[in-house]
Amino acid sequence: MSLISFNNVGIAGMSAAVPARVINNYEYDLYFDKKDIKEVVDKIGVTERRFADENTCSSDLCHAAAVKLLTDMNINRQEIDLLIFISQTPDYRMPATSVLLQERLGLPSSTITFDINLGCSAFLYGLTVAYSMITSGSVKKALVLDGETRSKVYSLKDRKTGFLFGDGGVAALVEGGEKYGRSWFSLNSDGSRADLIKIPAGGYRTMSSCETITEKVVDEYGNIRSDEHGYMNGADVFNFVIREVPKDFNRLLEYSGVEKDAIDYFVFHQANSYINGFLAKKLKLPSEKVPATIHKYGNTSSVSIPLTIISELREKLQGKKRVLMSGFGVGLTWGTAIISLDNCHIGEEIEI
Repeated sequence: MSLISFNNVGIAGMSAAVPARVINNYEYDLYFDKKDIKEVVDKIGVTERRFADENTCSSDLCHAAAVKLLTDMNINRQEIDLLIFISQTPDYRMPATSVLLQERLGLPSSTITFDINLGCSAFLYGLTVAYSMITSGSVKKALVLDGETRSKVYSLKDRKTGFLFGDGGVAALVEGGEKYGRSWFSLNSDGSRADLIKIPAGGYRTMSSCETITEKVVDEYGNIRSDEHGYMNGADVFNFVIREVPKDFNRLLEYSGVEKDAIDYFVFHQANSYINGFLAKKLKLPSEKVPATIHKYGNTSSVSIPLTIISELREKLQGKKRVLMSGFGVGLTWGTAIISLDNCHIGEEIEI
């Protein structure tokens, strides 16, 4: 059953790192004319994004975020029992990037480390694993590191995706404590719709070749990408989101017994402004409770939920707050969580 509840586990602190390079979408006219650019950017609501340089990986962004978090909170690194790295843009096919980060952060060799390869819902999956292992009693403190460099995944010559995705990394410290109280999660998956968001080649089913890396025109609109670029069927993804996400949202409220009015903030995956606006309207959520970062960071996949919390709620989480998070996308996977934050330390975003 995908409905899960926890008691006395929560997020003690969060921090984020983003690339210093700012992309102004309206001026990003490498392949398209100004009219096409304005039409696309106005629709998706992504004014700016952050792009990592060729030497910066997701792990670098997560490392910077983790160092800031551990330093700001004066955490003894020897006390970290678990490190989870979430990404679909890891450093290597092997070894796991989490192991590299364990050494790089100076964590003890007794630290449990592993990667989670999921997309836009993955932060909720990572939290669920961390909460579970802390509940088991074997883990006291866990680092959940979530990073993506999606600018390296999608073709900049494809209007459907070339103006949407950006890069970022976050770190969250998870620990036990009675002050956190109850939390609830709903996690879901549907592999029958895996083709809606996909990189067709470059893995071990269809291995890299001269053919798979060759760019080609893929439709009547002149969009260009290779088989190793990401692809998204936007219309079908939208239909999936508006059908499944509200159902999951309401199912978790019913399961938890928490009234919608008792939620302080609703933080959605930053898919695009149209989808998120539609969801907020359909669910009848007050705009002041629905923070957004799509305009300044773009779609950063699984990073977008914690990045939005860090960016937009840093000054608003004093005391005890209840937050509902909703992630959805590649897989297809989707999930909803209701957690309590009690004076959660939120560091300012840093640039690298």
